[in-house]
Amino acid sequence: MTDKIPVTVLTGYLGAGKTTLLNRILSEEHGQKYAVIVNEFGEVGIDNELVVGADEEVFEMNNGCICCTVRGDLIRIVEGLMKRRGKFDAIIVETTGLADPAPVAQTFFVDQDVQDRSRLDAVVTVADAKWLADRLKDAPEAKNQIAFADVIILNKMDLVSEAELREVEGRIRAINPYAKLHKTTKCQVPLNAVLGQGAFDLDRILEIEPSFLEVGDDHDHDHHDHHGHDHGHHHDHSAPGLKHYHDEEMQSVSVRVDGDMDPTKFMPWINELVQKEGPNILRSKGILAFKDDPKRFVFQGVHMILDGDSQRDWKPGEKRESKVVFIGRNLKPDELRKGVLSCVA
Repeated sequence: MTDKIPVTVLTGYLGAGKTTLLNRILSEEHGQKYAVIVNEFGEVGIDNELVVGADEEVFEMNNGCICCTVRGDLIRIVEGLMKRRGKFDAIIVETTGLADPAPVAQTFFVDQDVQDRSRLDAVVTVADAKWLADRLKDAPEAKNQIAFADVIILNKMDLVSEAELREVEGRIRAINPYAKLHKTTKCQVPLNAVLGQGAFDLDRILEIEPSFLEVGDDHDHDHHDHHGHDHGHHHDHSAPGLKHYHDEEMQSVSVRVDGDMDPTKFMPWINELVQKEGPNILRSKGILAFKDDPKRFVFQGVHMILDGDSQRDWKPGEKRESKVVFIGRNLKPDELRKGVLSCVA
């Protein structure tokens, strides 16, 4: 996995601040070589003083980054970037403001060449603190962008009151309790909080670990039922002082199992599940302890496409347990739990 180029999919509504973030990547002295793929050069407004060279619509910046537009086929562009001289540290793909990030994320699972040489690092959503609540009411794409995210940048904090902020955070958490949330003005977030997130490198960010949820509430002990190994709904936790939001449409379900899973049961089950329920399951992720396997198996999925592999060894003294998370629409929590539990070794 180490030699695969990490790919960050950057999404967010028009005007939320994606361009500000992209311009920082293209102009700051961060010492990394990023390839930035944008929809329109015009939106990014490339500063000519920063451009050192340009060939066939690929602009090279004086900080070592390059920028190009999505012309036609994303896979072709990515393949072209891979062949360019000098490897990149990462590739950043911007999706259009209205777009669902899924097809872009899926590109990195579908094409064999691309999959061999790159990996989806994280989906990052830039959201406008002032307008997100309205967008969530009237635009399903805005909801998708939040549900897909591994990292959410809640931008334009300077424009909202404490109460508005609490409301918008509550709405975000009702849809996606697992993403890392950064609150910013003018997208002033350290770039290493956005890039190199390793949605797979769960040592760095155990997204699925409850301790990462910023919603207070030590629920790790309350809901743990030692017989059924059940873990309760995440979306019914609300931070103190947070109004309780329940999103009718989007929900998340997490299941935790002590001990080992049987890969010969789990693999067919999860594959069949995403074939059947895939359109409703936006993201799925898990860390699994497979019987007789010293390594942790880590997977993530976007709709029907799954990707995963064995990662580092379980550390001595580390509790072997399996955790699986689903975010989507019209999920069937009881069936999902029953399904996961039926795969116990």
